[in-house]
Amino acid sequence: MEYLLPHLLERSAERHPNQPAVRFRGREWSYGELEARSNQLARTLQEAGIRKGDRVGLWLSKSPESLQAVYGIMKCGGVYVPLDPTAPVRRAAYIAQDCGIEVLVTDGAHAELLPRLCEAGAPLRTAICLEEAPAVPAQSKGLLLTAEEVRRQAPAAMDCAATERDLAYILYTSGSTGMPKGVMIAHRTCLTFVHWAFHKFDLRAEDRVTSMAPLHFDLSTFDLYATAKAAGTVVLVPEKLAALPVKLADLWQDERITVTYMVPSILSLLVQYGRLEAHDLSQLRLILFAGEVFPIKYLRKLVQAVPHAAYYNLYGPTETNVCTCHRVRPEDVAEDAPASIPIGRACENTEVFALDDENRPITRAGIEGELWVRGPTVAQGYWGDPAKTARHFQQNPLHNCYPDPAYRTGDVVKLADDGVTWLFLGRRDHMVKSRGYRIELGEIESVLYRHAAVKEAAAVAVPDDLVGNRLHAFVVLAEGAQVTLGQLAAFCQQHLPPYMVPERFHLVDELPRTSTGKTDRPALVQQVQERGAQTAGG
Repeated sequence: MEYLLPHLLERSAERHPNQPAVRFRGREWSYGELEARSNQLARTLQEAGIRKGDRVGLWLSKSPESLQAVYGIMKCGGVYVPLDPTAPVRRAAYIAQDCGIEVLVTDGAHAELLPRLCEAGAPLRTAICLEEAPAVPAQSKGLLLTAEEVRRQAPAAMDCAATERDLAYILYTSGSTGMPKGVMIAHRTCLTFVHWAFHKFDLRAEDRVTSMAPLHFDLSTFDLYATAKAAGTVVLVPEKLAALPVKLADLWQDERITVTYMVPSILSLLVQYGRLEAHDLSQLRLILFAGEVFPIKYLRKLVQAVPHAAYYNLYGPTETNVCTCHRVRPEDVAEDAPASIPIGRACENTEVFALDDENRPITRAGIEGELWVRGPTVAQGYWGDPAKTARHFQQNPLHNCYPDPAYRTGDVVKLADDGVTWLFLGRRDHMVKSRGYRIELGEIESVLYRHAAVKEAAAVAVPDDLVGNRLHAFVVLAEGAQVTLGQLAAFCQQHLPPYMVPERFHLVDELPRTSTGKTDRPALVQQVQERGAQTAGG
């Protein structure tokens, strides 16, 4: 019975030892090879003192070794904690310090940075490099174990004392305080999602699935574990390929991709610059997206470019993984379609419900409320922060008969006219007050996306003592498009009430992105504030 995530790999290695498990830049490991290598790492970690529940950091770029790392850590009962390989060393050190990472799995490039990581406060005593490290500083020699030492270990499977309730991994996400918070995920929590996805999308050993999301982003769990359950092939996408749409389209074609799961911003770039019509994408049967709202005009173009694929909008914060799902219908992408598509209905073995401002359950269409999620896909809370855990993971408000934690998403939704399909309206923290009016920033963005000249748009609220918040819009124009700031303002005035029209419009070459590909709105607010400070300073 599969009750731990490594069991997915073990079962597929037993049934399909020669089936390709992972491909990356021409390299390929079979399921048998990945199983053996992860067992070798598990033994190395065990000899390094890792026991059940110990946190082990991952500080490496995507590669077959990164899969060896996640499975090897879990096989010895450890909890893997991905550190963003592109983030500043100081942030990685904060996470290592926050959850007590004493052992780290890394690659050659990051092994060179180990002295800086330790100087920044990471409590490391051992690092294991899964690649040859060409120029490791002398001060790292004492704490570094080499890839050769890992390969000396026995490749046979080893027993793991963990149960389904033990933690499998901790994903750090941006926190409202400015410091990242660690979301704790147990084996059972992830496996519930994996079993659902496997059956929902009819995954097979013949499937070739892209893995675009970094390991610290929860989208990666579908790529790795649902594919492993099916004994399919994970095709790792290099981090830099997100900025090269034609190269990404080439990968879809050349690797004969059948299933892909990405954030809408990357899919939007593919539509605009990927020259999809010049590629053979006949193998591509399933396109999944999540993480942010997909602008309808780009989703429509994608459906037109790849009409034979099935499209699904998956919704859920890191704290719940995917909790609702909606298959895109023709009417969702029609010319007169609403500005955004539904987030759909609850996944199997998951319940979602919404409460209005009086904490009453919403059962009729059109009433707004906050979405709650309950079931085994709900995370175990935030690492080392019981107060924050208690605020967001609360007893199910619909009963008090027994302990039944539910997660408050902070997302505002309403029921569609059918009374069962949920529509996403926005984040509570994206709903701002300006001059006494409640404003959803996503509504402003949806209007801007309707303008033919607008390629990308983001609306932000900049705190202001006088009016509460001042609205700013950042716009990236389509190639060759010409429009003035005044024309953008006039367009918004035609579709929005006066209090929702941004005070300032900014034309920019590109929007800043987080490491997971989403628009970095705090960075935009900071830009406005810094410009204001410079102006005030003369």
